[in-house]
This record gives sequence, structure tokens and C-alpha cells, in this order.
Amino acid sequence: MIPIRDEIPTRHMPVVNYLLIAANVLVFLVMWVSGSDQEALVYRFAMIPAHFTDGVDAGDILTIFTSMFMHGGLVHLIGNMIYLWIFGDNVEDRLGSAAYLPFYLIGGVVASLTHLLTNPSSEIPTVGASGAIAAVLGAYLVLFPASRIVTFIPLRFFSRVTIVPAIVLLGLWFALQLFEGVLSLGGPDVAGVAFWAHIGGFVAGMVMALLLAPARKPERSMSW
Repeated sequence: MIPIRDEIPTRHMPVVNYLLIAANVLVFLVMWVSGSDQEALVYRFAMIPAHFTDGVDAGDILTIFTSMFMHGGLVHLIGNMIYLWIFGDNVEDRLGSAAYLPFYLIGGVVASLTHLLTNPSSEIPTVGASGAIAAVLGAYLVLFPASRIVTFIPLRFFSRVTIVPAIVLLGLWFALQLFEGVLSLGGPDVAGVAFWAHIGGFVAGMVMALLLAPARKPERSMSW
């Protein structure tokens, strides 16, 4: 299932979410124009779990953050940014812009640490915003479970666009990550995807949403 948009309007412009999308796109363009230096940049700024097992220095810690803004290709970037565009604006609107940036970064850190704990000997460079975006999805599920998501369902000759409740769409997404994550335990990343990073980020987003989101005020009504 591919989400297209949700039906919840935002009260304020999601400036931080726009800036995060812009930062991801800018980093991708910088890497794209780097040409032959791209591989060197990946090994310099991507998070490599095995580097944390022989002693951690400031450069290793920095890669936890820099890797959040790097992507392995155009499809990887577009897929992540679609999810951030659709779900991030409402989460920022609910948490507030001041809280949204640290929320996003903490979600990404928890995602990276979860991947590190489940793949401590991996020498595969880890890149992508999906761990932090998973935190956004987890928060969205807590804050807007009944939201209606316009979704494209590719079923070969019976493909269609329909409306799916957020609790169904995101619940299935998380269930798939958990299923694939369990299969990947004790082995290499399945298809190069860090499923446990997604799981860690999603759970972190749910917890932070419960702690940070203000209680929704009941709507006022008038009698005539």
C-alpha cells in the first residue's frame, strides 16, 4: 500500500518538516554531484555498526546523525520523503515546531542504536531517514489513529485508490517490519533494509508522542 495523502488539515505551516525534507534533498544532490567521491562520502558519513565495537570516537557518534540525511538512491529518497511529507506535517502541528526537531532526531538516534544492537558486527554502511521517519509514523498512529489515508493499493489488474484508516495502514506497516526483523535476526540485513531500525524508531515515536503531545482540547459547541 502506498499512501498518497491524509485528510487532516494542519493549523500551522510545518516549517521544520519542510526544512527536514529540503535538507535530505540537498544532501542527496551534494552526493550525486560528487561523482567518484560518492563512495568515500558514504564510508565517511554513514553509520557502520562494526566501527562501534572497537571503541567509539566523536566521528563515529557524528555518523549517527549524518547518516539520517543520506540516501542510497533516488527511489530511496523519494519513498522516504513521501512518508515524511504526508505524516510529518500533522505530527509537527500537534507537538509544536520547537519539539518536533528534537523528536525527529531522537527518533533517528533510537533507530540507529536499535540497528546497532541487533547488527553489531555489520560492516554495511547504514544510510537513510527511514528510522527517524518511522518515529513520525509511530507518533502519527498514537495521535491520529482514526485518520483517513488516501492510499494506492497495487494489485496488478485490480489496482485502486481507496481510503484506509491510519491504524490499519500503519499497523500493517509495523507488522511487516516486525516480521522481516525477526527473520533477519542472526543474519545479514534482508534486502539491505535495516528493519530493526524501523522498529526502534516506530516504538520511540509512539512513546514520545504519549509523553510530549498536549491533550487534545474538546471542541466548543454552541446551542441555538
